[in-house]
Amino acid sequence: MPEDFSTPPPPPPPPSRPYAQAPAYGYSQSYGLPPAPRRSAWFYIGIIAGSLAAVCLLVSLMVWFTMRSAGGDAAGLGLNNDRIAVIDVSGVILSAESVDNQLRKFGDDSSVKAILLHINSPGGGAAASQEIYHEVLRVRQENHKKVIASIESVGASGAYYIASACDKIYANDASVVGSIGVIMEWTNYGDLLRWAKLKNVVIHAGELKDAGDPSRDLTPKEEAYFQSLVDNMYGQFVHDVATGRHTTDDKIKPLATGQVWTGQQSLPLGLIDKVGGFRVALMETAKDVGISGEPNLVRPAKNKRGLFALLTDDGEDLFPNPGQLLNHAPGFYFMWK
Repeated sequence: MPEDFSTPPPPPPPPSRPYAQAPAYGYSQSYGLPPAPRRSAWFYIGIIAGSLAAVCLLVSLMVWFTMRSAGGDAAGLGLNNDRIAVIDVSGVILSAESVDNQLRKFGDDSSVKAILLHINSPGGGAAASQEIYHEVLRVRQENHKKVIASIESVGASGAYYIASACDKIYANDASVVGSIGVIMEWTNYGDLLRWAKLKNVVIHAGELKDAGDPSRDLTPKEEAYFQSLVDNMYGQFVHDVATGRHTTDDKIKPLATGQVWTGQQSLPLGLIDKVGGFRVALMETAKDVGISGEPNLVRPAKNKRGLFALLTDDGEDLFPNPGQLLNHAPGFYFMWK
């Protein structure tokens, strides 16, 4: 029997809608929502006040760091005159520039009542040690300011040379003190040249012009020549220590054998004034200059080298030139080894 196509099939049931579908248009329907609340005027006042407070805090921190880097705090503005400057003299003394600059700076600062040299050094270059010695004397005489030496572990040779210029020397019981003497040294690499079948060629005018040539041994005349230089520097060392310690050369010479003593042994020898550490030296110095209670310490700003400086310099600090090892002239040292 043929089917009846006159009656259309029933429509399919509508799909279930577990959640509302997004509108077909490209924007959401916002009608029917409550209006956004308006900000109170106090909200904006709080934002402005907070910003001003942050700016003031930032400026204050910048001023504080600037003053700190300059070696001071509120006292740098003259608000506190009870200050003692501390200068570290540490390691091998190769140059006088840094210590001399610090001595001049604190010597000219009226808020600094005294300078404390915190020494922990075996000495170093003869001329560099001598320069610092004379700068200490100048600050004492021209600025009328006390300069005190506090020896930590080692205050020998050139470091003791510097300490002897101070008003007073403190040292611990076990500190190493003394080593009044001069040493001259260099490296003789003549055997190395001969092993490598190399020959050093020198053309000079003047019999002693190439004295100390590290590619050969000294002649007897060259030895006598250098010994005369060392003896002259030795006499300067003895005389300057005697002057600084308010005694005579004859009393220092028996102690000027290049040997060292402990702080405990140094006291009866007259090489130091008192056995005591940094704290003892600090508090007694404060009392001597009229500071009551705990003194305020001021130290030089540390010269910190950043990554940029290391990358932009000539690299000698990181990668020394091996050729420089063969380019050292004979040196004269006030140094304990």
